[in-house]
Amino acid sequence: MVIVMRQGATKREVGAVLAHIEELGYRAHISQGVERTIIGVIGDERPLDPTAWEILEGVENVVRILKPYKLASREFHPDNTVITLNGVSIGGDEIVVMAGPCSVESREQIMDIAQAVRAAGATMLRGGAFKPRTSPYAFQGMGEAGLKLLREAADATGMLVVTEVMAPAEVPLVAQYADVFQIGTRNMQNYSLLHAVGEAHRPVLLKRGMSSTIEELLMAAEYILSHGNYRVMLCERGIRTFETFTRNTLDINAVPALKSLTHLPVIVDPSHATGKRELVDATSRAAVAAGADGLIIEVHDHPERALSDGAQSLTPAQFAQLMRRVSRIAEAVDRRLTLPEPVTA
Repeated sequence: MVIVMRQGATKREVGAVLAHIEELGYRAHISQGVERTIIGVIGDERPLDPTAWEILEGVENVVRILKPYKLASREFHPDNTVITLNGVSIGGDEIVVMAGPCSVESREQIMDIAQAVRAAGATMLRGGAFKPRTSPYAFQGMGEAGLKLLREAADATGMLVVTEVMAPAEVPLVAQYADVFQIGTRNMQNYSLLHAVGEAHRPVLLKRGMSSTIEELLMAAEYILSHGNYRVMLCERGIRTFETFTRNTLDINAVPALKSLTHLPVIVDPSHATGKRELVDATSRAAVAAGADGLIIEVHDHPERALSDGAQSLTPAQFAQLMRRVSRIAEAVDRRLTLPEPVTA
């Protein structure tokens, strides 16, 4: 249920509504807009009578939210959520690009790639230290050693770290090194893990399950938001269909659909969506044109020798070219992607 306060409602009137919500055993979420204050009632509001709330001072009207996801809905928070982290804003006018290898393999590898993607305009360094693989015999990541290398490379290049956390017990460890938790497609409905990252109050990049609906993605986000952690990004990374030419099928219409249903930032992963490096450039441009707030792209200095996902990884030169092309698309849709100034002799 959403309580819309009148324009110019006083702090006393807002406080009285909040106190009444708490008296009844519910929690409140406040969304402060330019002209209106909107208060969301968190909990099972079915027993509540909306008309009883409309007589409170300062209340303009009360609206029931029919969607099962409450905190993630636009009704709860009409304005776009902008997540600001160490000078990087996600969900605003600027397109944010996260880039790096699928897996951290060595200090030399991650340092070289970090320098290359930063020089091309990326502001967040992605890389896996714990790798959930289909085969138990495939490379599983370097663990904490990989986390340390990610942090070192990001600090050396002035970037943020986004990396996957796979289990609730790993959350405190990953939090020591990462700026953003990534929840992978296989863990989208790992509810224990969603509760854990929600309680950690660290920004979360939540990937859509490979066979999940948009509503299921939003319900997974609701688990994190229900702990008061409102810094959640949704990631469209392709879904499984009958098509076998690509690794997955990029659901491009999920981008505008999510932007209409939720206030949360939407990120697109064209690398996992296609599984083919030759398709990553075009799908990146399509994602930005469709309204995505950012991209997460796999880059490797020697894709042919990568221990995981080499076929979908761009070389640093290919990534730099992509950034220039995406920048032009961003400008065409009234967004921006800030690129470094070219170095002149």
